[in-house]
Amino acid sequence: MEKSPPGGEPASGSGGAPRPAPGDRALPPRPARTGSRSGAPRGGAPLAVLLWAGGVLLLLLSVAVAVTIGPARISVPDVWSAVAAHLGFGSSDLSPIRDGIIWNLRMPRTLLAAVCGAGLAVCGTVMQSLLRNPLADPFVLGVSSGASTGAVVVVVLGVGGGAVSLSAGAFVGALCSFGLVLLLSHTLGGSTDRVVLSGVAAMQLFSALTSFVVMTSADAEQTRGVLFWLLGSLSGVGWSEVAVCAAVLAGCLTVCLAHARTLDAFAFGQDAAAALGVNVARTRIVLLCTTALLTAALVSAAGAIGFVGLVLPHAARALTGSGHRRLLPVTALAGAVFLVWVDTLARTVLDPQEVPVGVVTALIGVPAFVLVLYRTRSTS
Repeated sequence: MEKSPPGGEPASGSGGAPRPAPGDRALPPRPARTGSRSGAPRGGAPLAVLLWAGGVLLLLLSVAVAVTIGPARISVPDVWSAVAAHLGFGSSDLSPIRDGIIWNLRMPRTLLAAVCGAGLAVCGTVMQSLLRNPLADPFVLGVSSGASTGAVVVVVLGVGGGAVSLSAGAFVGALCSFGLVLLLSHTLGGSTDRVVLSGVAAMQLFSALTSFVVMTSADAEQTRGVLFWLLGSLSGVGWSEVAVCAAVLAGCLTVCLAHARTLDAFAFGQDAAAALGVNVARTRIVLLCTTALLTAALVSAAGAIGFVGLVLPHAARALTGSGHRRLLPVTALAGAVFLVWVDTLARTVLDPQEVPVGVVTALIGVPAFVLVLYRTRSTS
Protein backbone atom coordinates (compact mmCIF):
# COMPACT_ATOMS: atom_id res chain seq x y z
CA MET A 1 0.00 0.00 0.00
CA GLU A 2 1.41 3.37 -1.11
CA LYS A 3 2.15 6.02 1.42
CA SER A 4 0.66 9.43 0.92
CA PRO A 5 2.83 12.50 1.34
CA PRO A 6 2.19 14.82 4.23
CA GLY A 7 -1.16 16.51 4.03
CA GLY A 8 -3.06 13.44 2.92
CA GLU A 9 -2.72 14.16 -0.83
CA PRO A 10 -2.02 11.29 -3.25
CA ALA A 11 1.42 11.06 -4.78
CA SER A 12 1.51 13.37 -7.77
CA GLY A 13 3.63 15.79 -9.77
CA SER A 14 3.03 19.48 -10.09
CA GLY A 15 -0.58 20.51 -10.39
CA GLY A 16 -1.94 17.27 -8.86
CA ALA A 17 -1.37 15.10 -11.96
CA PRO A 18 -0.41 11.45 -11.28
CA ARG A 19 3.27 10.69 -11.43
CA PRO A 20 4.26 8.50 -14.37
CA ALA A 21 5.28 4.98 -13.55
CA PRO A 22 8.97 4.19 -13.74
CA GLY A 23 10.01 3.69 -17.36
CA ASP A 24 7.00 5.62 -18.77
CA ARG A 25 7.70 8.72 -20.88
CA ALA A 26 6.02 11.91 -19.78
CA LEU A 27 4.06 13.47 -22.66
CA PRO A 28 4.14 17.26 -23.13
CA PRO A 29 0.86 19.10 -22.78
CA ARG A 30 -1.11 19.31 -26.04
CA PRO A 31 -1.20 22.89 -27.37
CA ALA A 32 -4.55 24.57 -27.76
CA ARG A 33 -5.91 24.27 -31.29
CA THR A 34 -6.32 27.36 -33.36
CA GLY A 35 -8.14 27.66 -36.61
CA SER A 36 -5.04 28.39 -38.69
CA ARG A 37 -1.38 29.20 -38.40
CA SER A 38 -2.12 32.88 -38.48
CA GLY A 39 -4.56 32.64 -35.60
CA ALA A 40 -7.61 33.17 -37.77
CA PRO A 41 -10.87 31.84 -36.35
CA ARG A 42 -11.89 28.31 -37.28
CA GLY A 43 -14.10 28.10 -40.29
CA GLY A 44 -12.28 30.87 -42.17
CA ALA A 45 -11.50 28.67 -45.17
CA PRO A 46 -15.10 27.38 -45.58
CA LEU A 47 -16.33 30.95 -45.26
CA ALA A 48 -13.96 32.09 -48.01
CA VAL A 49 -15.06 29.25 -50.30
CA LEU A 50 -18.69 30.10 -49.59
CA LEU A 51 -18.06 33.77 -50.41
CA TRP A 52 -16.26 32.88 -53.64
CA ALA A 53 -18.94 30.45 -54.79
CA GLY A 54 -21.72 32.85 -53.88
CA GLY A 55 -19.91 35.70 -55.61
CA VAL A 56 -19.47 33.73 -58.84
CA LEU A 57 -23.13 32.69 -58.90
CA LEU A 58 -24.24 36.24 -58.16
CA LEU A 59 -22.01 37.58 -60.94
CA LEU A 60 -23.35 35.10 -63.50
CA LEU A 61 -26.93 35.89 -62.51
CA SER A 62 -26.24 39.65 -62.57
CA VAL A 63 -24.77 39.47 -66.08
CA ALA A 64 -27.69 37.40 -67.37
CA VAL A 65 -30.31 39.73 -65.87
CA ALA A 66 -28.51 42.95 -66.82
CA VAL A 67 -28.40 41.90 -70.48
CA THR A 68 -32.21 41.57 -70.48
CA ILE A 69 -32.76 45.15 -69.31
CA GLY A 70 -33.36 47.62 -72.11
CA PRO A 71 -35.87 48.70 -74.76
CA ALA A 72 -35.92 45.29 -76.49
CA ARG A 73 -37.77 42.62 -74.53
CA ILE A 74 -35.33 39.80 -73.84
CA SER A 75 -35.59 37.07 -71.21
CA VAL A 76 -32.89 35.27 -69.25
CA PRO A 77 -33.49 32.01 -71.18
CA ASP A 78 -32.95 33.99 -74.40
CA VAL A 79 -29.59 35.16 -73.06
CA TRP A 80 -28.48 31.64 -72.14
CA SER A 81 -29.69 30.32 -75.49
CA ALA A 82 -27.75 32.96 -77.46
CA VAL A 83 -24.58 32.49 -75.43
CA ALA A 84 -24.75 28.69 -75.71
CA ALA A 85 -25.28 28.90 -79.47
CA HIS A 86 -22.28 31.21 -79.98
CA LEU A 87 -20.11 28.97 -77.81
CA GLY A 88 -21.07 25.91 -79.85
CA PHE A 89 -23.42 24.26 -77.36
CA GLY A 90 -26.51 23.87 -79.50
CA SER A 91 -28.56 26.23 -81.63
CA SER A 92 -30.74 29.23 -80.93
CA ASP A 93 -34.27 30.02 -82.16
CA LEU A 94 -33.80 33.77 -81.68
CA SER A 95 -34.17 36.16 -84.58
CA PRO A 96 -30.97 37.70 -85.96
CA ILE A 97 -31.93 41.08 -84.47
CA ARG A 98 -32.41 39.70 -80.94
CA ASP A 99 -29.30 37.60 -81.24
CA GLY A 100 -27.32 40.65 -82.35
CA ILE A 101 -28.66 42.75 -79.47
CA ILE A 102 -27.58 40.12 -76.97
CA TRP A 103 -24.25 39.03 -78.40
CA ASN A 104 -22.93 42.15 -80.14
CA LEU A 105 -24.36 45.00 -78.06
CA ARG A 106 -25.31 44.18 -74.49
CA MET A 107 -23.11 41.19 -73.65
CA PRO A 108 -19.73 42.85 -74.46
CA ARG A 109 -20.71 45.96 -72.55
CA THR A 110 -21.89 44.01 -69.51
CA LEU A 111 -18.81 41.80 -69.46
CA LEU A 112 -16.49 44.79 -69.80
CA ALA A 113 -18.29 46.41 -66.88
CA ALA A 114 -17.61 43.29 -64.82
CA VAL A 115 -13.94 43.23 -65.86
CA CYS A 116 -13.48 46.94 -65.11
CA GLY A 117 -15.18 46.65 -61.74
CA ALA A 118 -13.06 43.66 -60.75
CA GLY A 119 -9.82 45.24 -61.96
CA LEU A 120 -10.36 48.61 -60.30
CA ALA A 121 -11.35 46.96 -57.02
CA VAL A 122 -8.23 44.76 -57.06
CA CYS A 123 -5.99 47.74 -57.84
CA GLY A 124 -7.54 49.69 -54.97
CA THR A 125 -6.96 46.81 -52.56
CA VAL A 126 -3.29 46.50 -53.54
CA MET A 127 -2.67 50.25 -53.39
CA GLN A 128 -4.27 50.62 -49.97
CA SER A 129 -2.12 47.82 -48.57
CA LEU A 130 1.07 48.80 -50.38
CA LEU A 131 0.86 52.47 -49.38
CA ARG A 132 -0.76 51.76 -45.99
CA ASN A 133 -3.39 54.36 -46.80
CA PRO A 134 -7.11 53.49 -46.55
CA LEU A 135 -7.95 56.37 -48.91
CA ALA A 136 -5.68 55.22 -51.76
CA ASP A 137 -7.29 54.19 -55.05
CA PRO A 138 -6.08 53.06 -58.50
CA PHE A 139 -5.81 56.67 -59.71
CA VAL A 140 -3.45 57.86 -56.98
CA LEU A 141 -0.52 57.36 -59.37
CA GLY A 142 -1.95 59.84 -61.89
CA VAL A 143 -2.76 57.13 -64.44
CA SER A 144 -6.27 58.40 -65.16
CA SER A 145 -5.04 61.94 -65.78
CA GLY A 146 -2.39 60.71 -68.19
CA ALA A 147 -4.95 58.57 -70.01
CA SER A 148 -7.25 61.58 -70.31
CA THR A 149 -4.48 63.65 -71.84
CA GLY A 150 -3.60 60.91 -74.31
CA ALA A 151 -7.22 60.50 -75.37
CA VAL A 152 -7.71 64.24 -75.79
CA VAL A 153 -4.54 64.59 -77.86
CA VAL A 154 -5.73 61.85 -80.23
CA VAL A 155 -9.33 63.03 -80.54
CA VAL A 156 -8.88 66.80 -80.52
CA LEU A 157 -5.46 67.30 -82.10
CA GLY A 158 -5.77 64.34 -84.46
CA VAL A 159 -2.35 62.92 -83.62
CA GLY A 160 -1.66 59.84 -85.71
CA GLY A 161 -3.87 60.94 -88.58
CA GLY A 162 -6.65 58.55 -87.61
CA ALA A 163 -4.35 55.54 -87.38
CA VAL A 164 -4.21 55.79 -83.57
CA SER A 165 -7.43 55.02 -81.70
CA LEU A 166 -8.70 56.78 -78.62
CA SER A 167 -7.96 53.71 -76.48
CA ALA A 168 -4.39 53.49 -77.75
CA GLY A 169 -3.78 57.18 -77.06
CA ALA A 170 -5.23 56.83 -73.57
CA PHE A 171 -3.05 53.81 -72.85
CA VAL A 172 0.12 55.60 -73.98
CA GLY A 173 -0.79 58.67 -71.93
CA ALA A 174 -1.40 56.53 -68.83
CA LEU A 175 2.01 54.88 -69.19
CA CYS A 176 3.69 58.27 -69.63
CA SER A 177 2.07 59.56 -66.45
CA PHE A 178 3.13 56.48 -64.50
CA GLY A 179 6.68 56.78 -65.84
CA LEU A 180 6.80 60.36 -64.59
CA VAL A 181 5.60 59.20 -61.16
CA LEU A 182 8.31 56.55 -60.98
CA LEU A 183 10.97 59.07 -61.98
CA LEU A 184 9.83 61.68 -59.46
CA SER A 185 9.44 59.22 -56.58
CA HIS A 186 12.87 57.67 -57.25
CA THR A 187 14.47 61.12 -57.38
CA LEU A 188 12.77 62.16 -54.13
CA GLY A 189 13.79 59.05 -52.19
CA GLY A 190 11.32 56.33 -53.15
CA SER A 191 9.34 56.14 -49.90
CA THR A 192 5.58 55.59 -49.93
CA ASP A 193 4.73 59.18 -49.12
CA ARG A 194 6.98 60.32 -51.97
CA VAL A 195 5.13 57.98 -54.32
CA VAL A 196 1.80 59.51 -53.31
CA LEU A 197 3.09 63.06 -53.64
CA SER A 198 4.58 62.26 -57.05
CA GLY A 199 1.21 60.86 -58.13
CA VAL A 200 -0.54 64.04 -57.03
CA ALA A 201 1.95 66.15 -58.96
CA ALA A 202 1.55 64.07 -62.12
CA MET A 203 -2.24 64.17 -61.75
CA GLN A 204 -2.28 67.95 -61.57
CA LEU A 205 0.13 68.31 -64.49
CA PHE A 206 -1.77 66.08 -66.90
CA SER A 207 -5.13 67.47 -65.81
CA ALA A 208 -3.87 70.95 -66.67
CA LEU A 209 -2.62 69.72 -70.06
CA THR A 210 -5.99 68.13 -70.78
CA SER A 211 -7.88 71.30 -69.92
CA PHE A 212 -5.49 73.42 -72.01
CA VAL A 213 -5.88 71.23 -75.10
CA VAL A 214 -9.67 71.10 -74.81
CA MET A 215 -10.04 74.85 -74.28
CA THR A 216 -7.71 75.90 -77.11
CA SER A 217 -8.34 73.31 -79.82
CA ALA A 218 -11.71 71.61 -79.41
CA ASP A 219 -15.10 72.65 -80.73
CA ALA A 220 -18.35 72.16 -78.83
CA GLU A 221 -19.08 68.69 -80.23
CA GLN A 222 -15.55 67.41 -79.57
CA THR A 223 -15.61 68.85 -76.06
CA ARG A 224 -18.90 67.09 -75.29
CA GLY A 225 -17.61 63.75 -76.54
CA VAL A 226 -14.32 64.03 -74.70
CA LEU A 227 -15.93 65.06 -71.43
CA PHE A 228 -18.42 62.18 -71.68
CA TRP A 229 -15.56 59.70 -72.14
CA LEU A 230 -13.52 61.26 -69.32
CA LEU A 231 -16.40 60.60 -66.92
CA GLY A 232 -16.47 56.92 -67.82
CA SER A 233 -18.40 55.32 -70.66
CA LEU A 234 -18.91 51.69 -71.69
CA SER A 235 -20.96 52.43 -74.80
CA GLY A 236 -19.82 51.14 -78.14
CA VAL A 237 -17.36 48.57 -76.80
CA GLY A 238 -16.76 45.29 -78.57
CA TRP A 239 -15.35 41.87 -77.92
CA SER A 240 -11.79 43.01 -78.65
CA GLU A 241 -11.82 45.39 -75.67
CA VAL A 242 -13.31 42.68 -73.48
CA ALA A 243 -10.64 40.17 -74.50
CA VAL A 244 -7.72 42.56 -73.96
CA CYS A 245 -8.93 43.83 -70.58
CA ALA A 246 -9.84 40.33 -69.37
CA ALA A 247 -6.40 39.01 -70.32
CA VAL A 248 -4.65 41.88 -68.54
CA LEU A 249 -6.88 41.38 -65.49
CA ALA A 250 -6.12 37.65 -65.34
CA GLY A 251 -2.37 38.23 -65.53
CA CYS A 252 -2.29 41.07 -63.02
CA LEU A 253 -4.58 39.25 -60.57
CA THR A 254 -2.27 36.24 -60.74
CA VAL A 255 0.72 38.45 -59.88
CA CYS A 256 -1.15 40.05 -56.97
CA LEU A 257 -2.25 36.67 -55.59
CA ALA A 258 1.35 35.44 -55.80
CA HIS A 259 2.31 38.40 -53.58
CA ALA A 260 -0.60 37.93 -51.14
CA ARG A 261 1.60 37.02 -48.16
CA THR A 262 3.91 39.92 -49.00
CA LEU A 263 0.95 42.31 -48.97
CA ASP A 264 0.01 40.91 -45.56
CA ALA A 265 3.52 41.74 -44.36
CA PHE A 266 3.26 45.30 -45.70
CA ALA A 267 0.32 45.86 -43.33
CA PHE A 268 2.86 46.08 -40.50
CA GLY A 269 5.03 48.61 -42.32
CA GLN A 270 8.05 48.47 -44.60
CA ASP A 271 10.52 47.89 -41.77
CA ALA A 272 8.53 44.94 -40.47
CA ALA A 273 8.18 43.53 -43.97
CA ALA A 274 11.94 43.82 -44.50
CA ALA A 275 12.54 42.07 -41.17
CA LEU A 276 10.34 39.21 -42.41
CA GLY A 277 12.59 38.77 -45.44
CA VAL A 278 10.61 40.80 -47.99
CA ASN A 279 12.57 42.64 -50.66
CA VAL A 280 10.66 45.88 -50.16
CA ALA A 281 12.01 47.84 -53.13
CA ARG A 282 11.56 45.04 -55.67
CA THR A 283 8.11 44.06 -54.40
CA ARG A 284 6.89 47.63 -54.41
CA ILE A 285 8.02 48.31 -57.97
CA VAL A 286 6.49 45.03 -59.21
CA LEU A 287 3.13 45.71 -57.61
CA LEU A 288 3.10 49.37 -58.62
CA CYS A 289 3.83 48.45 -62.24
CA THR A 290 1.19 45.71 -62.14
CA THR A 291 -1.56 47.96 -60.84
CA ALA A 292 -0.56 50.79 -63.18
CA LEU A 293 -0.69 48.47 -66.21
CA LEU A 294 -4.10 47.13 -65.23
CA THR A 295 -5.48 50.60 -64.51
CA ALA A 296 -4.13 51.93 -67.80
CA ALA A 297 -5.77 49.11 -69.77
CA LEU A 298 -9.13 49.62 -68.03
CA VAL A 299 -9.09 53.41 -68.33
CA SER A 300 -8.15 53.24 -72.01
CA ALA A 301 -11.22 51.06 -72.65
CA ALA A 302 -13.83 52.64 -70.39
CA GLY A 303 -12.54 56.02 -69.20
CA ALA A 304 -11.95 57.09 -65.62
CA ILE A 305 -14.53 55.40 -63.36
CA GLY A 306 -13.91 56.63 -59.85
CA PHE A 307 -14.67 55.36 -56.35
CA VAL A 308 -14.82 51.67 -57.29
CA GLY A 309 -11.25 51.07 -56.18
CA LEU A 310 -11.73 53.18 -53.08
CA VAL A 311 -14.96 51.83 -51.60
CA LEU A 312 -15.17 48.16 -52.64
CA PRO A 313 -11.94 47.04 -50.88
CA HIS A 314 -13.30 48.28 -47.54
CA ALA A 315 -16.61 46.48 -48.07
CA ALA A 316 -14.86 43.22 -48.97
CA ARG A 317 -12.40 43.56 -46.09
CA ALA A 318 -15.34 43.71 -43.69
CA LEU A 319 -16.42 40.26 -44.95
CA THR A 320 -13.12 38.42 -45.27
CA GLY A 321 -10.65 40.18 -42.99
CA SER A 322 -7.30 41.55 -44.09
CA GLY A 323 -5.72 38.34 -45.46
CA HIS A 324 -5.10 39.06 -49.13
CA ARG A 325 -5.36 35.45 -50.31
CA ARG A 326 -9.06 35.60 -49.42
CA LEU A 327 -9.53 39.34 -49.85
CA LEU A 328 -8.39 39.76 -53.46
CA PRO A 329 -10.83 37.28 -55.10
CA VAL A 330 -13.77 38.49 -53.02
CA THR A 331 -12.94 42.12 -53.84
CA ALA A 332 -12.77 41.31 -57.55
CA LEU A 333 -16.17 39.60 -57.49
CA ALA A 334 -17.73 42.43 -55.48
CA GLY A 335 -16.36 45.06 -57.87
CA ALA A 336 -17.60 43.11 -60.89
CA VAL A 337 -21.15 42.74 -59.57
CA PHE A 338 -21.21 46.37 -58.42
CA LEU A 339 -20.17 47.87 -61.76
CA VAL A 340 -22.49 45.60 -63.76
CA TRP A 341 -25.48 47.07 -61.95
CA VAL A 342 -24.10 50.61 -61.97
CA ASP A 343 -23.68 50.46 -65.74
CA THR A 344 -27.18 49.03 -66.12
CA LEU A 345 -28.55 51.93 -64.09
CA ALA A 346 -26.49 54.45 -66.06
CA ARG A 347 -27.81 53.33 -69.45
CA THR A 348 -31.46 52.97 -68.43
CA VAL A 349 -32.29 55.57 -65.79
CA LEU A 350 -32.67 58.42 -68.33
CA ASP A 351 -33.34 56.29 -71.42
CA PRO A 352 -32.78 57.09 -74.28
CA GLN A 353 -30.10 59.41 -72.88
CA GLU A 354 -27.14 57.72 -71.21
CA VAL A 355 -25.52 58.88 -67.98
CA PRO A 356 -21.73 58.53 -67.67
CA VAL A 357 -20.85 55.61 -65.43
CA GLY A 358 -18.46 57.75 -63.40
CA VAL A 359 -21.32 60.05 -62.41
CA VAL A 360 -23.32 57.17 -60.93
CA THR A 361 -20.30 55.71 -59.10
CA ALA A 362 -19.55 59.16 -57.68
CA LEU A 363 -23.11 59.57 -56.41
CA ILE A 364 -22.81 56.22 -54.66
CA GLY A 365 -19.18 56.50 -53.68
CA VAL A 366 -19.09 59.96 -52.12
CA PRO A 367 -21.24 58.98 -49.09
CA ALA A 368 -19.14 55.83 -48.69
CA PHE A 369 -15.98 57.93 -48.97
CA VAL A 370 -17.21 60.20 -46.20
CA LEU A 371 -17.91 57.12 -44.07
CA VAL A 372 -14.35 55.88 -44.64
CA LEU A 373 -13.00 59.30 -43.65
CA TYR A 374 -15.07 59.23 -40.49
CA ARG A 375 -13.90 55.73 -39.56
CA THR A 376 -10.24 56.59 -40.13
CA ARG A 377 -10.70 59.72 -38.02
CA SER A 378 -12.34 57.83 -35.16
CA THR A 379 -9.62 55.14 -35.14
CA SER A 380 -6.63 57.46 -35.49
